[in-house]
Amino acid sequence: MKRDIILAGVGGQGILSIATTIGMAALNAGLHLKQAEVHGMSQRGGDVSSNLRIADHEIASDLIPLGQADLIISVEPMESLRYLPFLSPNGWLITNTKPFINIPNYPKMEDLMVEIEHFKNHIALDADDIAKHLGSVRSANMVILGAASLFLEIEYTELQGAIEKMFARKGNEVVKLNLDALQAGRDFAEAHIG
Repeated sequence: MKRDIILAGVGGQGILSIATTIGMAALNAGLHLKQAEVHGMSQRGGDVSSNLRIADHEIASDLIPLGQADLIISVEPMESLRYLPFLSPNGWLITNTKPFINIPNYPKMEDLMVEIEHFKNHIALDADDIAKHLGSVRSANMVILGAASLFLEIEYTELQGAIEKMFARKGNEVVKLNLDALQAGRDFAEAHIG
């Protein structure tokens, strides 16, 4: 088993929480993990990314070569396209469709969607809207993780356990909200790949 994952988004969207959840679930499952993060611009609304490599054997490098990623998990549509050259031809692109417009020349959403839909293996969802209907737009990152959970090769229960542990200090209501967001994203993905 091997999964090379690129996480992408903008500062404040919860990319590092997704990485922590996947990492904790992988380690609890007895898998090996390497991670490299870029989040220096996160306080200014800049791009945030993480290379996450998971395997059932030792991993030599924490960086994913061009064309080798199994998954791009993005909470921002333009950021998902930034890393598309890293995705393998059979990889999956999982992205939020809600833009975080932080530059004056942000592309038209229609143009972004044409590029996203051009890639055969993709799931594009408005995670912000799904999270809002659940009661907290802040859990949009967990909706995206739920959609990606079908492709991680980590037991879903391991992801649930990681969320329970990670958010336990914030109380049962926050744990439940994040678990519901995870399930909503997974349900969306299951409905759209069938």
